[in-house]
Amino acid sequence: LKTGFLKWKPDYDSAATEYGKAAVAFKNAKQFDQAREACLREAEAHENNKAAYEQAGMMLKEMQRLPEAVQLIEKASMMYLENGTPDTAAIALERAGKLIENVSPEKAVQLYQQAASVFENEERLRQALEMLGKASRLLVRGRRLDEAALSLQKEKSIYKEIENYPTCYKKTIAQVLVHLHRNDYVAAERCVRESYSIPGFNGSEDCAALEQLLEGYDQQDQDQVSEVCNSPLFKYMDNDYAKLGLTLVVPGGGIKKKSPNAAQDKARGPAAMGSHADEEEDEYSGGLC
Repeated sequence: LKTGFLKWKPDYDSAATEYGKAAVAFKNAKQFDQAREACLREAEAHENNKAAYEQAGMMLKEMQRLPEAVQLIEKASMMYLENGTPDTAAIALERAGKLIENVSPEKAVQLYQQAASVFENEERLRQALEMLGKASRLLVRGRRLDEAALSLQKEKSIYKEIENYPTCYKKTIAQVLVHLHRNDYVAAERCVRESYSIPGFNGSEDCAALEQLLEGYDQQDQDQVSEVCNSPLFKYMDNDYAKLGLTLVVPGGGIKKKSPNAAQDKARGPAAMGSHADEEEDEYSGGLC
């Protein structure tokens, strides 16, 4: 980088190469702070070497300085985009999201959504869906249910576009559970109604279960709601959505109470039920008066 009488300009490319070698040596020696500095110097010396910023971010990760690591990886992703390599940019954003997920889920959601946007612009819809799925689950986990509902709708629209209809059914179940946890029965019902336009939904076991769930919720029948939510169809969804089902409570705690006589009749069997019915009939045999 030094200049002199015979060397008027710094040789940035050669300097970047040497800083890169130094970074590897520091990393191998577990001297992560010096490795990070060497990576940053490499990036400064050779501005087009976007990977240097990402490598510096990974050094910060080793030092447990995650917010700073994510900041550098984001910078690298922006440079990848500017240089016309969007796939690499999206992968860098995903990597940053994974790093920060346990520390700052909010930031991870933002990074996953950015990665999804880049993939979608490149028409790599399956990769976009993977990123959106991660964002949706984190939003549910963080009880950011309004945003989760929008994220799930986005997922469902893309699955419909690529004609993956069975997954659309599963996303409808997740949507309904999110809406009911938001205490928005109308949105949940509308979500099912709109899904009738998806080929094969009407008549599917998913549709039947959701109709039963909505009926139980509307009738304040906690038993029916719990029965549906404990069915394999709901229990074997992604864990975050399965938890929504298992913790769903109808307004007012509405467990339908069975009469004591009904409970006794169930214990005695059909004969007892028949005799009890006869007694009720006899009670009113002479008319209400």
